[in-house]
Amino acid sequence: MAIKTILCIEDDRFIGEMYVRSLKKAGYEVDWMVDGNDGLIAARNKSYDVILLDVMLPERRGTEILEALRGGKKDLIPNSKVVILTNFDQNDESRLALQHNAQAYLIKAEITPKKLLSLIKQLDSDDS
Repeated sequence: MAIKTILCIEDDRFIGEMYVRSLKKAGYEVDWMVDGNDGLIAARNKSYDVILLDVMLPERRGTEILEALRGGKKDLIPNSKVVILTNFDQNDESRLALQHNAQAYLIKAEITPKKLLSLIKQLDSDDS
């Protein structure tokens, strides 16, 4: 399954614009939400191949969004791969909890658009 649609849930305007611009330029269809509630609604209403999920968001934290989507009896986003984006290093326990429900975990300070695109290509090839 080729990755085509990406939901970016990121409140930092500079980072969000950078991600969205480089992803669209690479040919992906991208929706961008800047707060947690809108992000959760978008993820529930449309099937995305990849969800880029910031941890620290207004209204609702990324961890709460992930819990709402994947923490119940039923995975509400079974066809989506989740990439956690954060500015701070989590302790091992919370990182493990996040990784249990996500396919990748990235520190924002270390991500360039090029690195993000190569990660998405890698997620894509994991399926084939």
